[in-house]
Amino acid sequence: MRLDQRAQADMRTIHFETGVNKHAEGSVLISVGDTRVLCTATVEEKVPPFLRGKRQGWINAEYAMLPRATAQRTGRESVRGKQTGRTMEIQRLISRALRSVVNLEKLGERTIWIDCDVLQADGGTRTAAITGGFLALVLAVDGLIQSGKLTDTPIKEGIAAVSVGKVGTDLLLDLCYEEDAAADVDLNLVMTSSGKIVELQATGEEATFSRKEMLDMLELGEKGIEELLHAAEQALGASWWYVGEEVEHG
Repeated sequence: MRLDQRAQADMRTIHFETGVNKHAEGSVLISVGDTRVLCTATVEEKVPPFLRGKRQGWINAEYAMLPRATAQRTGRESVRGKQTGRTMEIQRLISRALRSVVNLEKLGERTIWIDCDVLQADGGTRTAAITGGFLALVLAVDGLIQSGKLTDTPIKEGIAAVSVGKVGTDLLLDLCYEEDAAADVDLNLVMTSSGKIVELQATGEEATFSRKEMLDMLELGEKGIEELLHAAEQALGASWWYVGEEVEHG
């Protein structure tokens, strides 16, 4: 058994709370175990300069951790005046992942900003940010449709992300912080609801892994993605209909 008494192939408890920010066009608080990330979506009726006149939209993300999201206080990057390489990497990952399931032409000349703020970190913050960010995006698009600014959803299908790792000889799904710190191999998987891989980050921490272990980790990750998307469907209710319709008739 693991530190929190889960089996190797078990996810932590997944919970989504929607509508937690009254100002944002879409907002979701995602909890995966003790990891909690607030994701908000903001719609701007403009695009970056490099897209002006090209009749397409854009999705961009920002990621940050509150000072006491971790056991020891970490100073705000905004105060230091410089983002870490880790933060910039995660922001690019979230942005790429969400753009992969959006038809940017159908979005029109507007930008949707996804802000992901880690309230409490216990492993898997980047994967939780992608999953929660997608739900916030769905809610923002739902608002655009309800207001008549869009006639059809630009979202092609669902997306979620999860971590898998090798700790000793064990392959574990959805690592908490202690497991992640002890892992010989870290793998982050981003996958769509149709089972297509968007991004796969696998790294041996002073260790190697076999092709079979890689495939086994992918299988574990796919199981976790399915559970996350099922929980998302339950949380979104009617809003999920727009995404489901696009997949069904696409």
